[in-house]
Amino acid sequence: MSQSYTTQMDAARKGILTPQMEQVLANESISKEELMDGLAQGRIAIPANKHHLNLKAAGVGKGLKTKINVNLGVSKDVCCFDSEIRKAQLAIEYQADAVMDLSVSGDTETFRKRLVEQIPVMIGTVPIYDTLTRTGKPTEEITLEEWFETVEIHAANGIDFITIHAGLNQKCARSIKTNPRLCGIVSRGGSILFEWMEKTGNENPFYEHFDRLLDICQAHDVCISLGDGLRPGAIKDSTDAPQIEELITLGELTKQAWKKNVQVMIEGPGHVPLHEIEMNMQLQKKLCHNAPFYVLGPLVTDIAPGYDHITSAIGGALAAMHGADFLCYVTPAEHLRLPTADDVKEGIMASRIAAHAGDLAKGLKGAEIIDHKMSKARGELDWEGQFDCALDPEKARSFRKSSQPEEQEVCTMCGDFCAVKRTANLLKH
Repeated sequence: MSQSYTTQMDAARKGILTPQMEQVLANESISKEELMDGLAQGRIAIPANKHHLNLKAAGVGKGLKTKINVNLGVSKDVCCFDSEIRKAQLAIEYQADAVMDLSVSGDTETFRKRLVEQIPVMIGTVPIYDTLTRTGKPTEEITLEEWFETVEIHAANGIDFITIHAGLNQKCARSIKTNPRLCGIVSRGGSILFEWMEKTGNENPFYEHFDRLLDICQAHDVCISLGDGLRPGAIKDSTDAPQIEELITLGELTKQAWKKNVQVMIEGPGHVPLHEIEMNMQLQKKLCHNAPFYVLGPLVTDIAPGYDHITSAIGGALAAMHGADFLCYVTPAEHLRLPTADDVKEGIMASRIAAHAGDLAKGLKGAEIIDHKMSKARGELDWEGQFDCALDPEKARSFRKSSQPEEQEVCTMCGDFCAVKRTANLLKH
């Protein structure tokens, strides 16, 4: 008779190797014992809702490859769910590890069900947004039951992880008022809850009734991604009192969740200058007890609209090097408009480069193998071998095809001056 368990954390604590754990082990260099210990201690999470039947599980956390997430979803101004499905398919094609639906308009539940049915990577949502969309009410008229009804619906739909800004409580709200910022609150979920608390005078419902949230997540094995409602949206606001105040609260909630075997990830900044990224990673790991850390970027400058996939990749690589486990992609359209399919691809590739660079820097076992294989192919002027190793073989092939050399062995950058060609025979002797 098979052993029973409620969540992946519960299974690990009972010594049960789940099918999802086996899937993770097949794609990582970590041992079974290391994986199960990490899950049991909360250092690793495997977001895997019991209702997401076609899921190919992935792990997030210590000792695992840095994962990347793709945000998508419709708005009132651009509301085409078929386009968002195409973006989700692109995420699979370009090897993203997760998809988050941030839709704020239309028939969101039908769209979520389509995602769960068609997309085999872990899927996340933000029920706080959807409560406003689903009810059509002004923020201050949302009831406690309606907040939690939305969470129940998302869990039943098969969503693997949900972002909940439970740490932005009344104490943190006071901090944002007494510590003025250039950009205030830039988190959509954080701003909605801040408005609800300000207009009703009530405590954050997800903070006050956190155990109720845990019961829902435990029943469906939903991982809670504890949102950073007070993440900095400007370099000047980075690592300020409100951000740290909320982070301390998230650490307290993390321990509460683990007591009920609910998996947790912690969301992080935001806009952070290069010299503060390492400190931010260390603070999170310390204050949140080494729970997996999920960062948006971070963006290392505020002045690059149209190129924020690059500012994000710079910060993401450094963040991964210093302990971030999960990078949320940023597209060139960040701060400007809803991203197109082309923007999605650019964002994915930038984040994949950052994630791999971080894995190399922190010495993840086996991360360097593909780089060495690429270098060998370059040293041998083996173009097909180089394409096979490339993160985007299609783009690499198209660049070479667009500018053909006289001698096919080299490229049009150097031609007969190719250093590799000139020294190859000499070094053989």
